Amino acid sequence: MKLVFAGTPEVAVPALDALINSGRHEVAAVVTRPDAPAGRGRRLVASPVAERAAEAGIEVLKPAKPRDTEFLERLREIGPDCCPVVAYGALLPRVALDIPVHGWVNLHFSLLPAWRGAAPVQHAVMAGDEITGASTFLIEEGLDSGPVYGTVTEEVRPTDTSGDLLTRLALAGAGLLTATMDGIEDGTLKAVPQPADGVSLAPKITVEDARIDWAAPALRVDRVVRGCTPAPGAWTTFRAERLKIVQVRPVPERTDLAPGQPAVGKNSVHVGTGSYAVELLWVQAQGKKPMRAADWARGVRVADGETLGDRH
Repeated sequence: MKLVFAGTPEVAVPALDALINSGRHEVAAVVTRPDAPAGRGRRLVASPVAERAAEAGIEVLKPAKPRDTEFLERLREIGPDCCPVVAYGALLPRVALDIPVHGWVNLHFSLLPAWRGAAPVQHAVMAGDEITGASTFLIEEGLDSGPVYGTVTEEVRPTDTSGDLLTRLALAGAGLLTATMDGIEDGTLKAVPQPADGVSLAPKITVEDARIDWAAPALRVDRVVRGCTPAPGAWTTFRAERLKIVQVRPVPERTDLAPGQPAVGKNSVHVGTGSYAVELLWVQAQGKKPMRAADWARGVRVADGETLGDRH
């Protein structure tokens, strides 16, 4: 099939690579978000998908909005059979959805209808799911509600961050998306409507969602830290300044600390929660690089009576 691939971040690159290298389909063009400011200089930088497409000599389209007339005209000129999508980052209007013969097929990083929305992997980790996966589905105007072509499953490991899990899903999903294109082309694959029950939503994680509640159980604290790593980053406060919590480890044998109460040992920092303690392994103070929590604690000299998560 002639394809126009839509995607933006690094996580979409494995799928683009798989389609380019499939030997069966032609990636005629790529649609991605416009260049965005990045780094200290805030200079405009092309998306990872745009960079990969340019390396492969593929035409890159960067509409400000997918309903822009110029973009729609170019898409009609190309005449794609199908438009595979991975984390493109903009809502597609009906006029765009109707152009390719076989529609727009999205690779979504959950087992639909679970975790529809922008942050399925983070929500799966934060909810304590043991199994998640990826789905390919036909895009409709609703939120991730279209009929599903196929799925792959992936175990959520006990120490997985959302970044770890997303890396594995991007690779597994690339194979799924390529197989879906194959099946659509040869007519062996039919999309099946999603069940009405089992729907859960995964809206974008806000900075406030990533704030640690030390009165919550230790398992919840651990899940929030892992789910919010690498972005937006779990955090708490100490001496009225924000402290990013990069990695923790539950310590079930320690139950003597009140929520938010730190205990600094020679090479460890334990903090109380609503159940048992967690050990802070890596933290990042404002304006600093990530460091071992024990080194941070030595530097700030935590005094008796001081707590994490003060809301003054």
